[in-house]
Amino acid sequence: MSATIHPFHLAIPDSELADLQSRLARTRWPDAETVSDTSQGPQQAKLQALVARWREGYDWRRCEALLNGFGQYRTGIDGLDIHFLHIRSPEAHAMPLLMTHGWPGSVLEFRDVIGPLTDPVAHGGQAQDAFHLVIPSLPGFGFSGKPAVTGWTVERIADAWVVLMQRLSYERWGAQGGDWGSAITAALGHKAPPGLAGIHLNMVMFQPTAQERADATPAEQKMLDDAQRYDQQLSGYFKVQGTRPQSIGFGLADSPVGLAAWIYALFQDVSDSGADAESVFALDHLIDDIMLYWLPNTGASSARLYWETMQSMRHGGMPTMPMATPTGISMFPGEQLRLSKRWAERRFARLVHFNEPDRGGHFAAMEQPAIFVDEVRATFRAVRE
Repeated sequence: MSATIHPFHLAIPDSELADLQSRLARTRWPDAETVSDTSQGPQQAKLQALVARWREGYDWRRCEALLNGFGQYRTGIDGLDIHFLHIRSPEAHAMPLLMTHGWPGSVLEFRDVIGPLTDPVAHGGQAQDAFHLVIPSLPGFGFSGKPAVTGWTVERIADAWVVLMQRLSYERWGAQGGDWGSAITAALGHKAPPGLAGIHLNMVMFQPTAQERADATPAEQKMLDDAQRYDQQLSGYFKVQGTRPQSIGFGLADSPVGLAAWIYALFQDVSDSGADAESVFALDHLIDDIMLYWLPNTGASSARLYWETMQSMRHGGMPTMPMATPTGISMFPGEQLRLSKRWAERRFARLVHFNEPDRGGHFAAMEQPAIFVDEVRATFRAVRE
């Protein structure tokens, strides 16, 4: 491991792909669900169709070439190798933007927005909206190193990201995130390190106050109801990974179909798809994402971020003072955890952009890349020099 930035070329051995194919061929399937909907989890027919594509027709080398084409790098930060994509804009005065994924996402969440954000002119936009992109893999995810000790919390990751941007010699930059990326980006906003010009969030981790609950408008009550439904019906993965990540980790490491089902459930449940994941995600894109957990064997290490967060919450919750860093927020309708503009204004002292697009869900950059790009551009227009 080195503090030097090294190019990273991905070349998975054929033997690993052959092992995967062998495991897929020997899958022992459970009985089918006893309901006609997704209330018990992913439907067997959906997973069998995904695995059929995985076995015949899916081409990992295509995905590998895509990642290598973006430009991959690794550098040692705080005792851990950090993998990241670094895509420079052709526009000399582009703004550096750090983009952070979540679980069960990956750097590939951003594949369809990289072009429009880095080269807006080539995609019908304006040169002044250009960004240089830095897209790291979270510790324990993708091709970043796996923490071997406890303590890799959201706060520690945020500190590592500051080092990364400094190491890339970016003096003034923005940050964007959803899911865990939103928590890390919000932590950056509260830390306000030198050079951070503003942030954009497409999810906000917050707890409504008793007064906010009591005074909720009908639209806000819908947000509260959706959050309650998520907690009661859709968050089983969170509770398992937040308390027993190692228990689920054995299955995620050993069974590619087990891993696929665990990941697929989230794309099904929290996207703006009516529980029909394939209606908004290309099947190969879903498999690409699963591969970024299977190949580096990060089922358990990625799940531990939930455990780390639950441990840190015992020693203090989220900051209570309004954030001073300029912030843009996009609340997509399919996101299960949403907040209203007036709730946001109490938590973000400099809310430079707030919008509620008419479609899109938790995986906004994947589901609605054009809308996502517009939201990011609108936010950072307010803080560009």
